[in-house]
Amino acid sequence: MAAPSTFPTWVFDNSPIPDPLGHGERAVQFLRALRHIKSDQPGRAFTLYNWQERIVRAIYGPRDADGDRIVRRVFFFIPRGNRKTTLAAALSILHLIGPEKVPGGELVFAACDKKQAGIAFKEATNIIKLDKRLGAVTKIIDQRNAAKEIESHIPGFDSKLEVVSSDGARQNGGTPTFALCDEIHAWKEAAGQEMWEVLESGVSKTRNGLIVTATTAGRGAEGFAADQYAYARDVAMGKVHDPSVLPILFEMQDGDDWTDETVWHRCNPGLQYGFQDLKDLRNKVNRAKNMPSAAYGFQQYHLNKWHGNSRDPLFDLATYDARAFADDDADLDQLPAYIGVDMSQSGDLTAVAIAFRHADGQVTLRNTCFVPEADLAGRAHRDRAPYREWADAGLIQLCPGGVIDQKQVEDHVRDLCARYDVQEIAVDPALARVLSQNLSDDGLPVFTHPQSAVIMSEATGNLIRTVHGEMIRHDADPVLRLHFDNVAVSTNPQSGLVRMHKQRSTGRIDAAVASVMAVSRAVTAHHKKSRYSDPDVLGLMLL
Repeated sequence: MAAPSTFPTWVFDNSPIPDPLGHGERAVQFLRALRHIKSDQPGRAFTLYNWQERIVRAIYGPRDADGDRIVRRVFFFIPRGNRKTTLAAALSILHLIGPEKVPGGELVFAACDKKQAGIAFKEATNIIKLDKRLGAVTKIIDQRNAAKEIESHIPGFDSKLEVVSSDGARQNGGTPTFALCDEIHAWKEAAGQEMWEVLESGVSKTRNGLIVTATTAGRGAEGFAADQYAYARDVAMGKVHDPSVLPILFEMQDGDDWTDETVWHRCNPGLQYGFQDLKDLRNKVNRAKNMPSAAYGFQQYHLNKWHGNSRDPLFDLATYDARAFADDDADLDQLPAYIGVDMSQSGDLTAVAIAFRHADGQVTLRNTCFVPEADLAGRAHRDRAPYREWADAGLIQLCPGGVIDQKQVEDHVRDLCARYDVQEIAVDPALARVLSQNLSDDGLPVFTHPQSAVIMSEATGNLIRTVHGEMIRHDADPVLRLHFDNVAVSTNPQSGLVRMHKQRSTGRIDAAVASVMAVSRAVTAHHKKSRYSDPDVLGLMLL
């Protein structure tokens, strides 16, 4: 069964796009009648490529029973260099003086600052300036430090397009008929959220109002931009039914090889037309192969990967993804195993990881998370994790009530010990005193593993080296991968200690912490003496 994908197959498959009233066709014909300064066509005719035409038809063609446009929100998510702003600016002309115009129409270009908003404004004004017919019915106001507007003076319509930014102020009460929201990932969070709400509520007041969000990928999983992106993904994958939203997502899919040129072309529909320099992309990838930060940037800006964490991930997730194997449980039965337990302090999520050490030094990693069943839907929304689906698939264990059942966790650890050749159970006694004592009382091999700065720094380094050395093996568990992706890493400039932390307050990393403990012990425990046995090291509790 193929993995769920957000790729907009309909853009390329020539499938029928409903257009009962012909509004999609008239929009296409209007755009083709425009001119663009960079066009190489006769008369500088605006070039509407097939994939762009399909997008236009999908926006303006489908209608409801009342004849109104079905699509009210467009989330156009595409990497840099694919001329998204050019297309969006042309759509604004369509609404300002084209067949989508309405009497007294209010149009808005919104961006993080006036400079960014000015890019789309310049695209629109250049289109107008190249055509005397358009210039005759419009007035451009382009002041350096003041208003930037385009006024339409078509009798009976008199519309206006204005530029606003999230670093400025916009009065409430407007009712935009069309809004272009550019690069929302860069909008200042509080002000950006407020401006978005003003625009969205205003557009909702107008019949057939339209918001086009045109953006490249951002970073982090928190904030209104990440929320908009997450919602568009849910619609694209069929998790949410919302015909009013048209998600157009050109992005890396899970499991994609970022060095594969086929992936580049799939993420960049303009690449085949020379929108980007293919040779330059190849050079960037060659450099990025040995430069993690450059690899991160290439994936974000050229393959539109919305990274869940900062520029400081725990390790290269592409390397991790490539190490998925279907290891036979019967083979694992014969290997020495090491368990890591991260018991939650607040009682809302606990992880138990088990690492199996192969004779050649490879390490197979498995994980089980425990999640309270109470308010599971709310918890799933806050954590952006499909807990119910994972539970149904046997990927997590649910605990009755609102907190973790420590007895259930203990029973799971005992089951692992009964089945596998468990050498150690790494536990921080400060977080799991009862669990540690109960297991020890029954003679199980509990290993004291404080989660202090010194010890966790060394353990984290062991996991990172195991992954980057291509010695890790896993079963592509989506729960574990999400927790790894939620990790951001910082290094203390004085001590050099590496610290894992959450990128966002609700981002869960419990499985990553348990995995660090388990893998580190699998890597180091075969030595007769470990640094962990040094009481001086154990005594260092640096923050």
